[in-house]
Amino acid sequence: MAQIASVLIFIVALILIFSEKVQRSIVATVGAALMVGVGILFGFYSEEEAIAAIDFETLGLLLGMMLLVVLLQQTGFFEYLAIMAGRLSGGNPVRLFILLGTITTVLSMFLDNVTTVVLIAPVTILICELLGINPAPMLIGEALLSDTGGAGTLVGDPPNILIGAAAPFTFNDFLVHSLPIVVVAWLLVLFLLLWLFRKDLKPIPGAAKRVKKLDPAKALNEPQSALRLLIVLGVAVAFFFLHNTFHISPAFIALAAAGAALLWVRPDDVSKTFEKIEWVVLIFFSALFVMVGGLEAAGVMEQLSQLLIQVSDSHPILLGVGMMWTVAVLSALVDNIPITIALIPVIKNLGLEGIDVTPLWWALVFGAGFGGNGTIIGSTANIVVVSLSEKTRTPITSGLWNKRGLPVMILACVVASLLYAIFFPWFTENAG
Repeated sequence: MAQIASVLIFIVALILIFSEKVQRSIVATVGAALMVGVGILFGFYSEEEAIAAIDFETLGLLLGMMLLVVLLQQTGFFEYLAIMAGRLSGGNPVRLFILLGTITTVLSMFLDNVTTVVLIAPVTILICELLGINPAPMLIGEALLSDTGGAGTLVGDPPNILIGAAAPFTFNDFLVHSLPIVVVAWLLVLFLLLWLFRKDLKPIPGAAKRVKKLDPAKALNEPQSALRLLIVLGVAVAFFFLHNTFHISPAFIALAAAGAALLWVRPDDVSKTFEKIEWVVLIFFSALFVMVGGLEAAGVMEQLSQLLIQVSDSHPILLGVGMMWTVAVLSALVDNIPITIALIPVIKNLGLEGIDVTPLWWALVFGAGFGGNGTIIGSTANIVVVSLSEKTRTPITSGLWNKRGLPVMILACVVASLLYAIFFPWFTENAG
């Protein structure tokens, strides 16, 4: 009865999250409360166990990086980069597409990709309107390229943060194992997008003259603060490389960097700075941890693990590739965050059975990272750009996204699957 009740709560929560009829944080919070209530009723889950199920390592890393992003946002740094890309493009749509997509991707590798898209996309729309370019291809490209590239680093995508804390993987592990695959996939995705959008990226007469009106300097309203924050961010990234050497966690580094940034920059109104943090996301994560903890306490994850053990003994590569594609499809239909949180205890249980689960963690990274490209609701970054496009003359439709996002998802997953199978022994090792 405990397993049936816990599974029903989780499935209903996923369906409601997928339907988007109720805000997902509300769904997750109610689901978490029900899971604890049912757990107490049937004696398989307690309040203390629910609190213990929350991964504060993940939440701390997210909070620290969110603070750094908010502080950088207030300086106008992101707008500066986008406008600079507009100037460098010379009004050429193809060049602008590559520059904006690359800037968004690089930022997304070190900052939260959702927030990066939120900041870059509005400026992209303004630049496109000035040049007379349809902004839809640029917005879709930014989301797809940032989702693809974000899988390359520990802090590039929320699922990576979750997996990094659970595996555990270091920042260097991602650079050695994930980033090379992501770079290959990203480059192929870029060429695919340029081909898919070839009719929308034709030269616009007079665009070269109009682009000269863009002045990046006007966007950077606090250059001194921006410089200080970039220094702090650079030091934080350096410590991410070395955190295993100093025996400190990425969460501590992120929170320490956020504290140092607040002390050095000293924003005029700290309360406004903290108001801009995406507390809704942190609550969503916490509630999901509680729900999955209930599934684990009820023995659901252990049973699922036993089913996978039969495949893992004879076909370890097939198991990894199968998991990658399963996660990718589920991430496209629901969201890569709840899928990742749900599968983490399953992989942990496999590890307790003596199976080498290191390759499975990487399969989860690629599946969650690339699968979110498939549909509008597959990634929060996708939802953001679609919402912003609704204010333009060419809103992004579900049909348009499927024609562009689904091929990107398939291509990236095919590339990852082939390289994963070819270099499988490499994925059984950690960089340390």
